[in-house]
Amino acid sequence: MKISSFFDNFLKKNTIFLNKEALQSSYLPDKVLYREEQIMEVANILAPSLRIEKPSNLFIFGKTGTGKTLTVKHLLTQLQQTAQKNNISLKTVYINCKLKRVADTEYRLIAQLIKEFNQHIPPTGLPTDEVYNIFYSLLDKKRQVVLLVLDEIDQLTKKIGDEILYNLTRINSELKNAQLCLIGISNRLVFSDNLDPRIKSSLSQEEIIFPPYNAFQIQTILKERAHHAFQPNTVKSGVIEKCAAYAAREHGDARRAIDILRIAGELADRSASPHIEIYHLDDAEKKIEHDRVINITIDQPKQFQSVLYSIILIAHQKEIFFTGEIYDLYKKICQKTKLSILTQRRVSDIIAELDMLGLINAKIISKGRYGRTREISLALTKDITIKLKEIMEKALSLA
Repeated sequence: MKISSFFDNFLKKNTIFLNKEALQSSYLPDKVLYREEQIMEVANILAPSLRIEKPSNLFIFGKTGTGKTLTVKHLLTQLQQTAQKNNISLKTVYINCKLKRVADTEYRLIAQLIKEFNQHIPPTGLPTDEVYNIFYSLLDKKRQVVLLVLDEIDQLTKKIGDEILYNLTRINSELKNAQLCLIGISNRLVFSDNLDPRIKSSLSQEEIIFPPYNAFQIQTILKERAHHAFQPNTVKSGVIEKCAAYAAREHGDARRAIDILRIAGELADRSASPHIEIYHLDDAEKKIEHDRVINITIDQPKQFQSVLYSIILIAHQKEIFFTGEIYDLYKKICQKTKLSILTQRRVSDIIAELDMLGLINAKIISKGRYGRTREISLALTKDITIKLKEIMEKALSLA
């Protein structure tokens, strides 16, 4: 078949989708379900901005898919609407720090903030002090509060260090009219624990933790999204329930559940099936798990990859193992790859991150007078593990 014929036929085909955007990560529903308590907490902290008073800096923590970004974007929209209705000078700026070429250097981050104020500077070339001065002058043009949201803030400090947070919090001492409030969102529950004490002091932030959703809550969220996303009566009985069970098993990640449902819909659509069946869901789950793990690992620093590679090698030998065994093998891999060796405490932080990402299962157990340790097992299927091992051997030049 000619490609042109394929596309012509594609346009004539019926689709089970009504509005696929309802299953995209950028979609903002009218109501954020099961986050009423957190919404009120955040609203109480940020409300003073409507009186042109600087709110407390705020850090929001929680595992992936617990509604952190959705809640903040929902509240920013509400705040902005109230401000416009009452002629209040309030500006909200949202930056996703994981995006490449947006927050991978201090210069690029401030350049992006300047862009949010409708001014452009060259992507490189100016002294950093001058870039900051341009930003100060744009901020201070009028009496206003600026709410700056840095989503995936841990990615920002991983790339350019935590000094950037100190510089951002010190901006207010340079301003006469405006005030800047920093809102950080992170999947890493231990993020603020690892900040320099001087930076923690300058932030003096309030913190809110978002708990994972349970299976029932994810089921309700999926039903709501499916109602908007699919044609009536296209999702077979049991599909949403099983999708919610998948996600509840994986740390209550609603975003992942929505992605699985979307991909199941796409697989059904491609096969010209009039319904989304359980087998579409199973295929989608395998596909998304494979892609998720590979993408997570490729984007990580070499130290992270070395720790995970150590775990995979040990997992070939035994099902259950401990932090000390990982650290011993990790040191040998660092010597082979000429990487500097991190402290055992820092490697423990990486192990905690791997657990949070669902790549391993780590259970803290007591060894009596010998203290506590983590009992660790790999949480990946055999085919993903083999693929991951190949990728990391190439990335670490061990192949």
